[in-house]
Amino acid sequence: MATVLELKDLSVGYRMGRTGDHLVGSGLSAVLRTGEMTCLLGLNGAGKSTLLRTICGFQDPLDGEVLLEGKSLAEYGRKDLSTLIAVVMTDRSTGHGLSVEEVVSLGRYPYTGYFGHLSVRDMEVVRSSLKMVGMADFASRDVGGLSDGERQKVMIAKALSQECPVILMDEPTAFLDISSKEEMMLLLSRLAHDSDKSILISTHDVDLARRYADRWWLLGGDGPLHTGTPEELISSGIAPALFNRGDIRVFE
Repeated sequence: MATVLELKDLSVGYRMGRTGDHLVGSGLSAVLRTGEMTCLLGLNGAGKSTLLRTICGFQDPLDGEVLLEGKSLAEYGRKDLSTLIAVVMTDRSTGHGLSVEEVVSLGRYPYTGYFGHLSVRDMEVVRSSLKMVGMADFASRDVGGLSDGERQKVMIAKALSQECPVILMDEPTAFLDISSKEEMMLLLSRLAHDSDKSILISTHDVDLARRYADRWWLLGGDGPLHTGTPEELISSGIAPALFNRGDIRVFE
């Protein structure tokens, strides 16, 4: 499997002006491969969201670099970047007053030109994306009337309609019930494998990540980013050392 994105000795955090930088994580190195779903795991406050925001270009790294298709992220313009990385952040309010099809069509903005007109092909991509997530029959529905799980599928369809090789998602199962969480992880795993996408999601749900992820990135907040398959990181003791704290026994 080809490497599409690479972190090279990355430091992430916030520039605080005269008070200096607020460092969240440093020395972070990892790769994303095509056709895999990777789960970014860590304790609360470890910096998962900060890392995701840096990877997608929402904020600059403090040091090191992110390489996308072999080229530094800093070398891409916003429009070019929007054809390579699709981002789905945690947001329950997205799309109220718009139909499902209208929300998904927003993912075509990198391709529609100055006036934003949707071509026949644009609409074909929108409908195909809805079909891929099982929401084709909901195209005319108002997004505001959907369940949390249905709305999340719409946002995934919007990301798919951007036709990017990389999709980043921040806590995609955050507001879902147990059965919907399972369905969502299965869907994302299938999309990565069947569509040859590189999907990176942050999550607190270690059990679901263990069952559905191809690879893990473990962020401890006080050391390197550990990467490998779930089996490798559990059997090596790295994952238990991170998550088993006091009476909390995630791994036995």
